[in-house]
Amino acid sequence: MKTKQFSPKKIACALNEYDQGKNVNEITQSHGVSKTAFYKWRKRYGGMSYDELKKLKSLEVENRKLKQIYTGLNLDLQLVREIIEKKLYG
Repeated sequence: MKTKQFSPKKIACALNEYDQGKNVNEITQSHGVSKTAFYKWRKRYGGMSYDELKKLKSLEVENRKLKQIYTGLNLDLQLVREIIEKKLYG
C-alpha cells in the first residue's frame, strides 16, 4: 500500500494550527491525515518552521539517494573481489 506524501508546507500548516489551539480531530479531518500520522509529525517536526522542515525533507531525500548509491557501489566492490579471488586462486 502506497503511503501519501505530504508537503512540508502542509505539515507545517497542520502543526501551526495545533499550536494555535485547534482540536486534533478538526486538523486531521481538514487535512485528510490520520491521527497517528499527525502525532508522528508532532513528535518529529514539532517546533520547526516551514523553512527548517523543507530543508530537513530535502536532506532526507538526498540521504536516501546516497544510501542507495553506497549500496550499489558496495555490491560492485564485492563482485570485483570475488572475480579477483577466482583469478588468483582459481
